[in-house]
Amino acid sequence: MAAASLPTTARSVRCAVTSSENATRAPVNEFRAALKRGEVLTGFWQGLTSAETAEISARAGFDWLLFDGEHAPNDMAMLRDQLRAAQGGTAHPVVRVVAGEDWMLKQVLDIGFQTVLVPMIDTADQAEQAVRACLYAPEGKRGVGAALARASDFGRRSQYLASANDEICILLQVESVKSVENLDEILKIERIDGLFIGPADLSADMGYRGQPTHPKVRKVIRETTRKIRAAGKAPGILLGTPEHVAEAREDGAQFIAVGSDVGVFMRAVTQLAEQYRSR
Repeated sequence: MAAASLPTTARSVRCAVTSSENATRAPVNEFRAALKRGEVLTGFWQGLTSAETAEISARAGFDWLLFDGEHAPNDMAMLRDQLRAAQGGTAHPVVRVVAGEDWMLKQVLDIGFQTVLVPMIDTADQAEQAVRACLYAPEGKRGVGAALARASDFGRRSQYLASANDEICILLQVESVKSVENLDEILKIERIDGLFIGPADLSADMGYRGQPTHPKVRKVIRETTRKIRAAGKAPGILLGTPEHVAEAREDGAQFIAVGSDVGVFMRAVTQLAEQYRSR
């Protein structure tokens, strides 16, 4: 009996040590790990800048949430509060910054986001700059202020600086004719984890503003998705119909947003008003 209990005790000790070690590192980025395994992850856009909406959405069953700092009226404190509210749900938090500015990326990483989406990447130079802004030296140039940052649990994670780079997921947006033309060069940058195609901006730049599902736009999107996946990066996109989501999956897209809090609320409240107005 005593002999049988020994392995259990040993395992318990090892688990305790491992848990203690993990508590000092940057948290494991399960979203990045899943993309590397080739998994397909379903996401939901957050544009209402509400901690309550974030909390509800995070527990709805999605794999990831996108907190929009580009087109939603968010600031750093609001993003931080939404990030806190989303904790404990199933959805991994992703943040989209306004632009690939070093200081913006530094701040969203310091408040605790581990996955960033950088819009309007047209060239390999811009992509390289965004990547370097997300990583500590010598791999990058992210400013070192972890002792003050929520990301390190305010200094409690003593190995945060040593481990943070391994857990940062870097996603860049391909959303212009120029970015599609420069895609081969962008794809050569090893540390990019995924490329997100922006149908709205891409369609406008192609001369089809407001027509993201135009056949010529769809053709470019599908070709681009396949090329990204073939290069070993994770393709991503935001789509509005089951048909297009199925198409994206077929082409190899791995992180697919299927709607937004703004869209869901607008349609639901409009439908409710119409239902009772008609009575």
